[in-house]
Order: sequence, then structure tokens, then C-alpha cells
Amino acid sequence: MSTATEGATPGFLVWRLSMKWRVAVDRAVGPLGLTHAQYALMTSLYGMSRSGLQPSQRRLADHTGLEALYVSKLARALEAAGLVTRTRDPHDPRAMQLSLTEQGRDVTHRAIHVVQGLLDQLLEPLGGQNSSRTRQFTRELATLLDAPLEPHTENYEEQT
Repeated sequence: MSTATEGATPGFLVWRLSMKWRVAVDRAVGPLGLTHAQYALMTSLYGMSRSGLQPSQRRLADHTGLEALYVSKLARALEAAGLVTRTRDPHDPRAMQLSLTEQGRDVTHRAIHVVQGLLDQLLEPLGGQNSSRTRQFTRELATLLDAPLEPHTENYEEQT
């Protein structure tokens, strides 16, 4: 453990790791004309479409953990770049469905390849992507993501 992280709280380490990952992905996919958030949206859309889904912006927001308004903004930018199409949902005229264009699929494939290289580097200290430590780490991350996380207002009232 480096001296910068020695004695750090789990919350601080989660934040630092998420920032380290975000910056690395931003730099890696930047030459493809993407940001980390756009990459997350496009790869999620790619995966969902491979499962036969044409998700709405809302469903994609729920899947990625991004705010619906932010997904809408990202989708518009990706549409303007020719990477995504947005169409009205025939069953809900308020909802927009998203799909990748041919160019969007090409950029997504290239971005996935680049980010997989980063993931290899990130997980090497745990023994690589297929190690038992990485599988355990993945299960622990999933457990944390599944745990509800809402502020406890009574804690704020007690502190004032």
C-alpha cells in the first residue's frame, strides 16, 4: 500500500480507484472521440442490443447508474456524432429508444479493445482478469453495488 493510501478509509479508496479508472478510460478513448461516460453508455447499449433489447434512455440510465438527464444529453451528443440513433418508442411516445449506428458499433468495438487493455493492467496486481482474487473482488464490488445507499437524515439532525 502506498503512503498516500495508508490508513485511508474504504470510501476514500473507492473514490480514488473510480477517479483513477475514469481518467484512464477518458485518456484511452479520447482518440476515438469519446469520453468515459460516452463509452459507458455505448458499451451498455451494445451489450443490451446484443441481448435483443432496444432500450429507452431511462432504461439505459438505470443500467449505467447515470442520471436520466445526463443520458439524454450524452445520447444527443452521440447522435450528432453519428454514433447513436434516437427514435420515439412506439408504445410510449414520451420515451426515446436508442440504438448504435454502424459507425457507432465500429467505434464501440475499437473502444472495448482499448479498455480491455486497461483492465488487464488494472487487474494484474490481483493476478489478472481470470484469477480467483479478481473473481472475489468482482463479487465484493457487486455486493457493494447491490447495497442500498441513502443518507440517514437523523444523523444530520443529531450533528446540528
